[in-house]
Amino acid sequence: QKQLVESGGGSAQAGGSLRLSCAASGYIRSGYCMGWFRQAPGKQREGVAAITSDGRKTVVDSLKDRFTISQDNAKAALYLEMNSLQPEDTAMYYCAAGGRLQSYGCPRYPSPYSDWGQGTQVTVSS
Repeated sequence: QKQLVESGGGSAQAGGSLRLSCAASGYIRSGYCMGWFRQAPGKQREGVAAITSDGRKTVVDSLKDRFTISQDNAKAALYLEMNSLQPEDTAMYYCAAGGRLQSYGCPRYPSPYSDWGQGTQVTVSS
């Protein structure tokens, strides 16, 4: 049974960096997007970044100066590089797959994505 498995979360000081990984065997496929989402306590899950199978990337405007999404098709892995971390980046981070590529690009909201990992916690202290 295939599954998405995130890793790389943990604690960081403000200004630090973390790199999240998602093992995504069987999920990278043409016409679909993979993405990273996050959910802070008491808040809705929000999109962070997404990528198509051929490497077209999108990062939400508020994070694009600090976060980078990438993908290694050979390793079937998705990554999120997070730099200059801030306390407001504290959240559970989720890897998602199965978002059908739209005419405008990858879906930015959680509902179009059919498969989810269990999440990895990121905690940033000031």
